[in-house]
Amino acid sequence: METNGTCAMPDKLYKPDETERRVGVEIEISGISYDKLVALVADLLAGEAQTVSRYVSRVRTPLGDFTIELDSKPVQELDLQDRRLPESIRELGGHAMDIIDSAAEKIVPLEIISPPLAFTHLDQIEMLCNRLRDAGALGSREAIFYAFGLQLNPELPDLGAPTIVRYLRAFAALYEWLKSRHQLDISRKFTTYIEPWSSHYLDVLFAEDYNPDLTGLMEDYLKHNPTRNRALDLLPLFAHLDDELLRRYVEDPRIKARPTLHYRLPDCDIDNPDWHFSTVWNDWVVLEQIVANESDFDEFVTLFRGSRKFSFSNLTHSWKDECHRWLQSRGHV
Repeated sequence: METNGTCAMPDKLYKPDETERRVGVEIEISGISYDKLVALVADLLAGEAQTVSRYVSRVRTPLGDFTIELDSKPVQELDLQDRRLPESIRELGGHAMDIIDSAAEKIVPLEIISPPLAFTHLDQIEMLCNRLRDAGALGSREAIFYAFGLQLNPELPDLGAPTIVRYLRAFAALYEWLKSRHQLDISRKFTTYIEPWSSHYLDVLFAEDYNPDLTGLMEDYLKHNPTRNRALDLLPLFAHLDDELLRRYVEDPRIKARPTLHYRLPDCDIDNPDWHFSTVWNDWVVLEQIVANESDFDEFVTLFRGSRKFSFSNLTHSWKDECHRWLQSRGHV
């Protein structure tokens, strides 16, 4: 879906209780000091900044509380007065910390974590990203060791197994297309935390008679994906639905229960003037619209099933290109 700087809205904008769906946004950047970033976010979103702990701040805004942090627990928790450190290091005190801070801000991403936002408020994230670019924010392409992402945590229209299966199928079929659009930087391509689902799991997911209940859906997924390191991570959702079942397969304190998907694939290419938050979001809305349209969804799933079969046509044609042509033919892009 093309963008003119406007965030598109999916047809399914509301949940069964008639409240608007929400999405959390996580943005990783560099190029701006921590203190300057906190001040900028507070200014741009009419908020008030409060220090929570070392390298963690909360910005209270009319949209809710944003968190700004250096994405490194060791640096956040570093204490140069710790008696376990050599006295020579402790004596350096603030000078050593200044050096550590300067180095950390160059190689560790600063992260902006939004509160759950109504879909119709996402224009504020578009504005924020544009203004951060103007202020000198850098993204993934700036250095080989950067692997900065822009992550979305969209609420589902409902939490029934049939709805979740539809989202998983649509995402699996769109994966190569989405990756070609938003996973461009080499540093991200070599990381392991945005892996696709395995072919064995896709065999389960796309079986024509696949109609699991929530327990069966979770067990099937977790047998093949007992990790957060997936381009579409379901572990926060599963922690919300049945934490006890999840913990039989995965024990990771970083998993936070929430009724959302966790879309981890896109780069944050914020210093590229042709990159926009709305482009990333609008391509997610392509998935939303396929899920919402029964005939499009059925046809798309059938095409993807066919693309996975061994044939001369599939050997000589790219599914990514076929997917793009189909999306164009249905007016999704």
